[in-house]
Amino acid sequence: MDNTVMNQVTADVKCRMRLWGAAVRRRLRGDAGMSTSEYAVGTLAACAFAAILYKVVTSGGVVTALTQLITKALDVQF
Repeated sequence: MDNTVMNQVTADVKCRMRLWGAAVRRRLRGDAGMSTSEYAVGTLAACAFAAILYKVVTSGGVVTALTQLITKALDVQF
């Protein structure tokens, strides 16, 4: 092979290896955390879940059941 052709092949291989290495590093690096939009959606979902849980816990049936449970526990004879 001509020296010019050999140099071009070597340059092409080096370029491909750099691109391959960059792709491998991107795949292995992963995500360090959530982006701002993911953080906002996660926060909104957590707030919605907290609101639903609050409504369930303060509903009449749950309050009555908890009151009965606490009263029964406090009335235990030792």
